[in-house]
Amino acid sequence: MLRQVKADPRTRMIPRVVLTSPDEERDIVQSYQLGVKSYIVKPVEFGQFTEAVRELGLYWVLLNRPPTWRATRTST
Repeated sequence: MLRQVKADPRTRMIPRVVLTSPDEERDIVQSYQLGVKSYIVKPVEFGQFTEAVRELGLYWVLLNRPPTWRATRTST
């Protein structure tokens, strides 16, 4: 799926975040090679998981600054 999103000009600029259980170095490296912006190992305990998701949401909504829409447009 990461390859398809990265290959399509219409979806290339969508930030991809991996939220997963495995903490394998090869998975992390491969994910970044495929264009992910962040690789997050989710906590197993439910309370820690919900807190991690909340903090992730706050980051993307409040702190992250994507390029403006006009600057990212591609001709199709």
